[in-house]
Amino acid sequence: MANHSTGARTFIFHPNLTSRNQASQQLDRSAQNRLDEAVSLCAALDLEIIMAEVVTLSKIRPATYLGKGKLEEMAVYIDAHDIELVVADCELSPGQQRNLERDLKVKVIDRTGLILEIFGERAQTKEGVMQVELAHLTYQKSRLVRSWTHLERQRGGFGFMGGPGESQIESDRRQIDERIGKIKKQLASVIRTRELHRDSRRKVPFPIIALVGYTNAGKSTLFNYLTKANVMAEDLLFATLDPTMRNVEMPNGKKAIFSDTVGFISDLPTHLVAAFRATLEEVTEADIIIHVRDISHPETEAQKQDVEGILKSLGVMDNKNKILFEVWNKADLLSDEKHEVMENMAARNDNAAMVSAITGYGCDQLLDNLDKLLAKDKKTYTLKFSYEEGADIALFYKYGEVLDRKDTEKSTIIKVRLDNAAIGQLSKMGKLDEN
Repeated sequence: MANHSTGARTFIFHPNLTSRNQASQQLDRSAQNRLDEAVSLCAALDLEIIMAEVVTLSKIRPATYLGKGKLEEMAVYIDAHDIELVVADCELSPGQQRNLERDLKVKVIDRTGLILEIFGERAQTKEGVMQVELAHLTYQKSRLVRSWTHLERQRGGFGFMGGPGESQIESDRRQIDERIGKIKKQLASVIRTRELHRDSRRKVPFPIIALVGYTNAGKSTLFNYLTKANVMAEDLLFATLDPTMRNVEMPNGKKAIFSDTVGFISDLPTHLVAAFRATLEEVTEADIIIHVRDISHPETEAQKQDVEGILKSLGVMDNKNKILFEVWNKADLLSDEKHEVMENMAARNDNAAMVSAITGYGCDQLLDNLDKLLAKDKKTYTLKFSYEEGADIALFYKYGEVLDRKDTEKSTIIKVRLDNAAIGQLSKMGKLDEN
């Protein structure tokens, strides 16, 4: 993977479609907020943003996306300001991308290409790198072009999505298909290893709590606060790509495993979600999914729709027993009046809590709430042991929550609360009769 050359002089545009059918696909988001998000994406790559503008369109032109007049205006600006890169905050067809590059005489990438650039820089583990390459190859496969001579200088060697000097562009479809096949085999091996790790975790059945959320909602900051970890928590979109897991001691004294995953974003292409399915399977395995929301963001409801849409596409919402808990983060950024309103709303909602991962406000109450949710699906047993069965008693302390203990001259009686995973494991060990 090529290192990204930072500081490229960049022109960003977000198309604001005025026709009713096309505009309705943009949900309840303002064009300016969408542009701001695109600027944040570019900031994650240290691009030098020279111009960022909303471009109003009555319709999409099949060949160039933009109209002739706007293209001519942009070409003049690009030439006058030595622009090296144009970022289109939309999805371009391969033909539209090629035609824009021909007319503007600079490299053009769309929203998917931009996100792939970021993923390429954020991936740290072998699995993450492979998933990024798989997504990149799938995207690039339809964009193989031989006639790049007019852009050799501009395109060659720029970043992860580089130009004709890069091996991916020079490869034909057969070579790319072979590489895709090889990566899928390697990922299958990684997935098997991950499944073995899950099996080992099930043998020590701590509940798993997965954090999901719109990118930059503060997931990693909250994860750090709750787990006392030091996960990268910069004010950058997609600062976390590879999943991170940590043990946390809950208020009841028992451990839970917290998992921090990749942030989601609007208009995330299906094949990108599919490429990261192995990573996101940590979410499907979780006992509780914490949806971290930036409650101070003006479009927090639209962001919620985006996250829930991706969770549905992963099949996470198919499990009726799955607990989805909302954490309304960044309470410290609310006005006093808004803070009071949201606090009252959270108090009336059993599956929501308002917090500030920066100040710690509400985090202790959050852990208490999670404890109560985990206890809902647990069963309570009263068990009697002889003194010779001390090792068995220790197992119930390890796997469950001992609520009461009475020691007599001849025996020990414990009252213990167990979740389904612990019940299954102790039953297999012959230490518990489920009947």
